[in-house]
Amino acid sequence: MSSNTVKHAVALSLSLLMHGLVMAQETPRVDQRSIHQEQRIEQGVASGSLTAPEANRLERGQQHVDNMEARAKSDGVVTRQERLRLHEAQNVQSRRIDRQKHDRQHDFNHNGRGDRRRG
Repeated sequence: MSSNTVKHAVALSLSLLMHGLVMAQETPRVDQRSIHQEQRIEQGVASGSLTAPEANRLERGQQHVDNMEARAKSDGVVTRQERLRLHEAQNVQSRRIDRQKHDRQHDFNHNGRGDRRRG
């Protein structure tokens, strides 16, 4: 290979790498919030404040938000309108997580069935 070909290949590789990094960092707030909401679901399961069916529904909702994000990123640009839709979907999910964690259904013994509230 000639030195020009090598330089071109290196430049192309660096360009693709930088493009991938930019795309990966294009929605850092959305990504961070998704991580936080996943942690909230895991904490709810661990504490027993979420039953298995509740956690499964919430996980599917999070997957829906992740799919929306992937579609928004698919053309390489996340528009302002797409970003607003993502934030609204995350707001909906956050309210659902809160509602499910604070309802009267619990699974304190982690047997997969909801426990009845005492008292």
